[in-house]
Amino acid sequence: MKDLNALMQQAQAMQQKLQDAQAKMAESTAEGTSGGGLVSIALKGPGEITAVKIDDSLMTPGEGEILADLIVAAHADAKRKLDEINNALMREAAGPMAGMNIPGMPKLF
Repeated sequence: MKDLNALMQQAQAMQQKLQDAQAKMAESTAEGTSGGGLVSIALKGPGEITAVKIDDSLMTPGEGEILADLIVAAHADAKRKLDEINNALMREAAGPMAGMNIPGMPKLF
């Protein structure tokens, strides 16, 4: 019974770490750029766009397609960075269980 209590305490500690990591993930931010910094996009949490910056030089007629491509590229860059941050937070929270594939449990990075 003592082993079961210890196991339950470990499970509760793991659950708390995962909840803490999820809270940190909701507040994590990343900025992506493209076009040598002509376009930048800031993301927060699961990918919410919080800011878009576009250099004035791109605000000319005929630059719409280029601007659209740069926005997509900046978003992809920011999303990749945000995913890296969030994955690191989850790996840290999962500790030695990170990467384990336990039947019936979600894979923890």
